[in-house]
Amino acid sequence: MKPPRAPTAPVLRIVIVAPDSLAADGSEGAPDPIEAERSRALRIGLLENGYNIVAVLPADVFLPERLAQIQPDMIIIDAESQARDTLEHVVMATRDARRPIVLFTDDDDTSHVPDAIAAGVTAYVVAGLAPERVKPVLDVAMARFRHEEGLRRELADARTELSDRKRIDRAKGLLMSRQGLSEEAAYARLRKAAMDKGLRLADVAQRILDVSDLLG
Repeated sequence: MKPPRAPTAPVLRIVIVAPDSLAADGSEGAPDPIEAERSRALRIGLLENGYNIVAVLPADVFLPERLAQIQPDMIIIDAESQARDTLEHVVMATRDARRPIVLFTDDDDTSHVPDAIAAGVTAYVVAGLAPERVKPVLDVAMARFRHEEGLRRELADARTELSDRKRIDRAKGLLMSRQGLSEEAAYARLRKAAMDKGLRLADVAQRILDVSDLLG
């Protein structure tokens, strides 16, 4: 009997974002050999490792809408000296739906790397790209993105928990002062109301606070 096959990881759906290929004067510009080789190596590396390139998009005003329609797993920025401008478009396009962003560039001005990382870029690769390096870079980028998203969720949960605790404490204080209840009895009153109405304790507390604000 053959051992069960290990489940295969889902194929990542990737969108490549690259600057417009037209020259500044509107005529078709000849690609820079270095940039063309980088782009070629990137695409070869993606295809050889089984990634699904679902679209190659320009960094324009329609990018947010296109990304929302495609829903890629990862965004790769393939940019040269326009890396900063392209990055700004991508960051704005993904601010409401975060995704891992990997930037491949030949722009050796790394002064804005910290800003790029702070803005949401998961990996920043400058020059020297070979097809065999693509998968390790993307694997690390995806792992880092998932780790950071986990930390974000934990922080959001902690903030929510703290906010809920403050609302409950305020509602208990109102019940104690206006109905002469002990802290234990006020908490029991809140808990029973939450169970009876099928609500979270913090939501019941908020309703009490809202009514108190309304009545003054």
